[in-house]
Amino acid sequence: MEIEEHEVKGQKMAEVKSDQIVVATVEDGLDLLGNLYYQGFDTILIYEKNITPAFFDLRTGIAGEILQKFSNYRVRLAIVGDFESYQSKSIRDFMFESNKTGHINFVPSKAEALDALSR
Repeated sequence: MEIEEHEVKGQKMAEVKSDQIVVATVEDGLDLLGNLYYQGFDTILIYEKNITPAFFDLRTGIAGEILQKFSNYRVRLAIVGDFESYQSKSIRDFMFESNKTGHINFVPSKAEALDALSR
């Protein structure tokens, strides 16, 4: 795993880059949050391909537990990917509502993620 630092409008952002799944469990998500928060990042960009598919099945509770911690620590998150394959009404509603608040963003491109996180 590699962390690329971006600065947009004075905000320090971490882009998580990897060829494999980085967040396979709730603990992985919390470790990532803690490690990057400790390094001074309050915004994080990660790719859908680096997150277990179980995250996108809301019945597992993985997304809820991880994203609640991001909210508690006031760390903004953008998940970049192609979310068209998720047809469940619950996950689609979840992503829509998350994008409305702007704290957690599900976006199709890195450029949109950087834009969303810099607002």
